[in-house]
Amino acid sequence: MTASPTWETAYPGARYHRLMPRLGKKKALVALEHSLLTALWHMLTQDTEYADLSGGYYARCAPERAMHLTRQAHALGFTVHFNPTQTA
Repeated sequence: MTASPTWETAYPGARYHRLMPRLGKKKALVALEHSLLTALWHMLTQDTEYADLSGGYYARCAPERAMHLTRQAHALGFTVHFNPTQTA
């Protein structure tokens, strides 16, 4: 039996922590409630189980985002080098 994810490592917690700095605590909570109600509606109407996307869902870094971060670092006077990882 696998352990269930904690609030911080589950998708709703990650979504809340991502929205909170921009929207504030109350608006982020309302946005999260809307997301959960939408997911619940889909689960009930389509008779499916909840599939958590995990807290790492937002940690995915698209190549465009990496280039944007590189340009920002260069503007601040830093040198950034990306090296590919070796896969086993």
